[in-house]
Amino acid sequence: MRIPYAPLNEKQARYIRECAACWLNVAEGGKRAGKNIMNLLAWAGCLENHPDTIHLAAGVSLGSAKMNILDSNGFGLQYLFDGRCRMGRYMSKEALYIRTASGEKIVIFAGGGRSCDAALIKGNSYGSAYITEVNECHRSFVQEVLDRTLASRDRKLFMDLNPKPPRHWFYAEFLDRQEQTQKEGKNPGFHYGHFTIADNMSISDDQLRAVLKTYDRQSVWYKADILGRRAAASGRIYAGFSESCLLSPAERERAEYCALSIGVDVGGTDATAATLCAFTRGFREAHLIDGLYHRQGINDKMSEDKYVRLIADWIGRWAGVYPMNVDIYVDSAAKLFRAGLRDELMRRGIRQFSVKGFDKGDGINERISLNAALLSAGRFRIAGHMKQWIRAYQDAVWSQAAYEKGEWERLDDGSYPVDCLDSAEYGFYPFKRFLQ
Repeated sequence: MRIPYAPLNEKQARYIRECAACWLNVAEGGKRAGKNIMNLLAWAGCLENHPDTIHLAAGVSLGSAKMNILDSNGFGLQYLFDGRCRMGRYMSKEALYIRTASGEKIVIFAGGGRSCDAALIKGNSYGSAYITEVNECHRSFVQEVLDRTLASRDRKLFMDLNPKPPRHWFYAEFLDRQEQTQKEGKNPGFHYGHFTIADNMSISDDQLRAVLKTYDRQSVWYKADILGRRAAASGRIYAGFSESCLLSPAERERAEYCALSIGVDVGGTDATAATLCAFTRGFREAHLIDGLYHRQGINDKMSEDKYVRLIADWIGRWAGVYPMNVDIYVDSAAKLFRAGLRDELMRRGIRQFSVKGFDKGDGINERISLNAALLSAGRFRIAGHMKQWIRAYQDAVWSQAAYEKGEWERLDDGSYPVDCLDSAEYGFYPFKRFLQ
């Protein structure tokens, strides 16, 4: 029986054609959008005439790589090269041997979901590579794939992905950089395409309408899976956060504050964040009006003394603006830091600030609950210049792994600046009894 195949639409066909001239080809978007098939067709054309012999097919696991690239529901490499390919092993690794117009090609299959997987693809230079579900793979593996293709005589990489939160490492450390350098005219070989289920010609209009009726169009799930937007795909914590929560400089200047506080989360090897919180009369609203955020790198590692001075400098700028007594709440575990900050402020003659340990006895979920309630009631505002904090409130999600164990746990995997949330909570939560 002959299987009827749906045609490609013009956007899909153009993406495939343009891959031929580009070194990096990225297809992003919603589910069932045809991203995998487009990359397979483009990569097969690349393999047919590539001057190098060894190539790489990768996914979050070996099984995922084989399912999405080798098989792909009848559109994988074993079908595109039907009659002129065979499975075998190359240097103890599973591989597909392909007879092409330019000689034999060997496609090695690998999984890349763990940090240790990067070591398993060392030893070879790859002419080209296709990483499916690339943002599910470990960053060290993706970096290794990039490095292993540097000596290619015709370097080509193909990637597909469903969207993640905007500050996921793949965007922040890789894709955003590619887009920026292309805008600057320095990266003409970068090729990006965005696709949704509406691009899939195998789904009729009636089917599509019926499917879309089953989704809440205001949900993050719909925005990520159907519209293919970079949003937290499930379990967004602060659903009440929107542009209406942003505080303008004029609004801050007009506000009459009855109390202020500062929360400090000392990150050690992670980011350190400090948040200045202000409360309007009667504790009607809580405002985050300024913040300090520093994430350490290899070349700018900060000692505890340097962080004490950095935060003291920042506090000093506000001492004259709001000359009232202010409590500074620091992570209760950072005893030496608290002592150091207290001494530094005294040395500078900044005496209206009192350094205290933050009591974590109620647990993080109580802090989250209060914050979410204030947001939903329109009583929590954030200064528009506090970009890291805004990203944190936009992207914060519950951990799926913890949820499956019956627990509620805020995800802390580095995909968004969670330290900003911690420091904000240290600042406003001690005033819980007034805010409720």
